[in-house]
Amino acid sequence: MLINGKEKVLACPTTLSELLTQLGYRAVFVAVELNGTIIKQADFSSTTITDADKLEIVSFVGGG
Repeated sequence: MLINGKEKVLACPTTLSELLTQLGYRAVFVAVELNGTIIKQADFSSTTITDADKLEIVSFVGGG
């Protein structure tokens, strides 16, 4: 699969929520595009990710 343009191999299909946790993201602070479609945060735990998918993950950062 591709995550932000970099290849990553998944051992098995997983949910988007689990994958974000494994990658160190906090779901409330990200937006995710899966194969060209924006995924709602409410759907993260029910969305299955496989090796054939392409993800773009954008983190929100505060500062000033």
